[in-house]
Amino acid sequence: MKHEDPDTAQPLDAQINTDVCIIGGGYTGLWTAIELKTREPNLDVVVLEKEICGYGASGSNGGCALTLAPKFLSLCKYFGREEAKRIVLGSETAVEEIKQFTDEHGIDCEFRVDGAQYIATNEAQVGAMDTVLEALESEGINSWRKQPLDEARASSGTSMLRESYFSPIAGSLQPALLVRGLARVARNKGVRIFEKTPMTSLIEKNEAPKVVTQFGEVTAKKVVLAMNAWMASSFKQFSRSIVVVSSDMAITEPIPERLDELQLNHGATICDSRTFVHYFHTTQDGRLLFGKGGNTFAYGSKMIEAFFKPSRYGSQLNEAIQKFFPSISGTKLAQVWNGGSDRSTTGFPFFGNLNDHPNIHYGFGYSGNGVIQCRLGGKILASLCLDQDDEWSRCGFVGGPRGQFPPEPFRWIGSLAVRNAIRRKELAEDRAQRPSAFDSYLASFAKSAGKTDQ
Repeated sequence: MKHEDPDTAQPLDAQINTDVCIIGGGYTGLWTAIELKTREPNLDVVVLEKEICGYGASGSNGGCALTLAPKFLSLCKYFGREEAKRIVLGSETAVEEIKQFTDEHGIDCEFRVDGAQYIATNEAQVGAMDTVLEALESEGINSWRKQPLDEARASSGTSMLRESYFSPIAGSLQPALLVRGLARVARNKGVRIFEKTPMTSLIEKNEAPKVVTQFGEVTAKKVVLAMNAWMASSFKQFSRSIVVVSSDMAITEPIPERLDELQLNHGATICDSRTFVHYFHTTQDGRLLFGKGGNTFAYGSKMIEAFFKPSRYGSQLNEAIQKFFPSISGTKLAQVWNGGSDRSTTGFPFFGNLNDHPNIHYGFGYSGNGVIQCRLGGKILASLCLDQDDEWSRCGFVGGPRGQFPPEPFRWIGSLAVRNAIRRKELAEDRAQRPSAFDSYLASFAKSAGKTDQ
């Protein structure tokens, strides 16, 4: 926010009418608003945000701009091979679209399309990409290549890896600068954005739904619910559609010379192949961002207070950084934080109509890959709002959630049991030991719940 006037937040304090009212000022809501105004410039669009645009995951994620290609086999399982192929290509196109959009509109979010590197850091992870890349190759859509180890170790800056694949269609960015830039562009296109305006209720009984806030009301021809992880706690019907899990992140003080020595002077995102993945990339001012998923699970899939505080796992992140990059051991961490990620049973987002209401649409469940997928989400929701029969309204993600998690307390207890089994399993693998059969069995539930495709 230091880049902006601190007094730009404008709450709603009136009763207004609009064509489309979007609840949520993150990536999904803003891409939807921009897409609507691009297709129908005369459409009146309102965005309501409970805090400021980017307050949630859109402003606090790790900035990894990754495609859905590594999830091709899971896409095939749920949506069929042809639709899976189209979704993968759509996610790859979205990388270039976002880059083009940010350049065109002067959004300086440090987006560097320098690729993605998926690495194996122990022998158990070797071969994790083989099957999916064979499938991509058979469809003629494989952008990945296996790297020689010397090249892979040089480009990743770590000697830990045992195998590596690289695709040029990916990158990294500064997430908060992107979401604030999207808000600026949306306003310039005529979108009315009201921040510090939480929805208190949604009246669905009429053809034109009404959104009630503390000091105002919006009557709209169409309503879009783009609340992401808040959906499960706001609408009972979605309470078992997702689990909310943290991704914990740390960023170092600027160390450009030391990163140059490691050849980490690019914007590629690098991920290992464990279930609760390690991921990292550098920033333009010479910092190392390092993250790890899967530490904190929220009871009842609520956005708990811990997701908005410094991470409790700073020592774990620091230890991992030292393990990956011993030469920068002792580098000071400038900040550690975490954020809640809404993970669906399939690992993919889902879109639909709330309670079958023809004029209330929703979309969420990005499962930790929202930077690129939200661009697709904006297209899907725009097509639904405009009642268009096209490739986006017919996308495999449309049709609501595919499956549910167990009710509480079983979901939370089960999540912790699986998490702890994964920790023990992956620790054994790091030590080149055989995990227990029990831990391997419990860990398999994470894969079936869409937490990983590797």
